[in-house]
Order: sequence, then structure tokens, then C-alpha cells
Amino acid sequence: MQSEQNRITELFTIKYPIIQAGMIWHSGWKLASAVSNCGGLGLIGAGSMYPDVLRENIQKCKNATDKPFGVNVPMLYPNLDEIIQIILEEGVKIVFTSAGNPKTYTETLQKEGLKVAHVVSSTKFAIKCEDAGVDAIVAEGFEAGGHNGRDETTTFCLIPNVKKHISKPLIAAGGIALGSQMKAAMILGADGVQIGSRFAATVEASAHDNWKRKITELNEGDTHLTLKELAPVRMVKNKFFNELEEIYNAGRNTDALIESLGRARAKRGMFEGDMEEGELEIGQVSALIDEILPVEEVFSHLLKEFEDTKMPNF
Repeated sequence: MQSEQNRITELFTIKYPIIQAGMIWHSGWKLASAVSNCGGLGLIGAGSMYPDVLRENIQKCKNATDKPFGVNVPMLYPNLDEIIQIILEEGVKIVFTSAGNPKTYTETLQKEGLKVAHVVSSTKFAIKCEDAGVDAIVAEGFEAGGHNGRDETTTFCLIPNVKKHISKPLIAAGGIALGSQMKAAMILGADGVQIGSRFAATVEASAHDNWKRKITELNEGDTHLTLKELAPVRMVKNKFFNELEEIYNAGRNTDALIESLGRARAKRGMFEGDMEEGELEIGQVSALIDEILPVEEVFSHLLKEFEDTKMPNF
């Protein structure tokens, strides 16, 4: 892939329009700095960090790379004002917000000179982002892992529709782990891509090795979008997932769902390595991931596949 500038590379001052998703329990300073050092945009995932841990990760990332990096801030988590203050104090220049109203912090951050992108799962919310004045929009199809949209719109349907309704730079997310998929997303109108699952199974990701190995073993149909009553999330079918299904079968008791989730399930699974009792969040594209690689090697594959993918003749 050539490094000519496009709207995403110009906006974030990066070499390639590849953004690493700020995944909870995966996206610490090691992953973010490795991605940035390869010419993409690394994101620290604030969603699984206490404020002091976030500050430590930002400081370590600054020491590990002289390239741009950012912080992903899911707005469904507590301590938001404190997190934003830390981001400003530490001189972070890029913030990706998600799971909330894009108007909440966009103006505050932009007044301090930061670039702001917001993650959405529908054209309706993409338009709201444009109205809120964000610098870029991430449109994420329901193939994606982790917190997701309720409408189950696929990336290939979502990207061209969002493109028709917005003028801001557009980043495609959900179901992208290969250079060929990256090229397809950009042909449909994306200016760049955000990749999560492929970077989850890297040496530098902060997740547990049990979980990384599990990702490489997953097949089609091993993940499912659930918990729409609370906050939709795509996760692996395991013992914990089956417990949620039993609650659904017993009558969709929201309180019971909350109680089942309220035991640090995501940390237990992805960070501590409990493959049965933990919540395991990953995208459908995990079926294409069969080895744990260093970030540099992932980048090498993405760029080569992008260049090697040619349009067929009719």
C-alpha cells in the first residue's frame, strides 16, 4: 500500500489509514505504540482502565513512540470527567469516543486542539456526529466484536449509506482483518479502516494468552450478538454465554442479566484468561485469524494483501 496522503492520514498525521481499535483489556500502551510505530494510529482503550492506570499507559506510550496515538473513551463507563482531564493534562492529541452522545465532549476537546472521532453503528447517528462537529466518523458494522449496534447492519451495507449522508472523513470498522477487506471498505467509500480483532491476537495486546489462543481457534458461528436490552455486545459462545441464554429462555429478566454481568466478567475472561466463566468479546472475523503475530507482521500482511488485491475483469 502506497503512503500517499488521504483524508485520514492527513487528519491524524499518520502514514497509513489504519486505526487500531481501543479494545477493553487489549489496548494498552504496548499495542498502541507498536501500531503507531508501524505507521498506523494506535489507540489506548480507556474503558478498562482506572484513571491512574490510564495516565500510566499514556505516559508509557509517549516514551515508546514519537508518532501520533490516541485514546478511546467509551462513554458508558464512569469517571468520564476525570478521564478527559487526564487526557488533556497528558497532552494527548486524538480521542475516539463511543457508546454515547458525540456532543458531550467534542467541543471541549477541540477547543484544546484535539482531533475527535466518534464511533456509530447507523447512518442516523453518523448524521448526528456530523452535526456535532466531530473530525471523523467511524461506522461500525454488526460483525464487530464488543459493544455494538442494535440494528444488525453489516459493514458493507453501512459504509456506502453513511457515505451518502456525510462529508466528514469516514472510517470503516467491523469485519476487517485482511488487506483485501480493507481495500473493499475503501472502494465502498471509506477513507480508512479501524481494526480490532486482528490486533487482539497480537503479541503486544494486553489480553491473556489463553484468550489470544482461543481467538485463533474460533470458527464461523462461534460468536453472537446479544444483550440488546442493556448494551449490545458480540461475544464467544461459552459457559457464561449459555447462562445468559438460559436467562433469556426464562423470560428476558433484565435484572438477572445485570446481576450475571456484574462480576467483572469481561476482565475475568479476556484479561485473566477464564475461557468458560468470562465474557469473551470478539468479532466475526476471528474465524479468519489463525495465529498470534507481532504487530509489525500484521502490518506487513495487511499492506501486502492490500497491494495484491486487484479488481477482477468482467
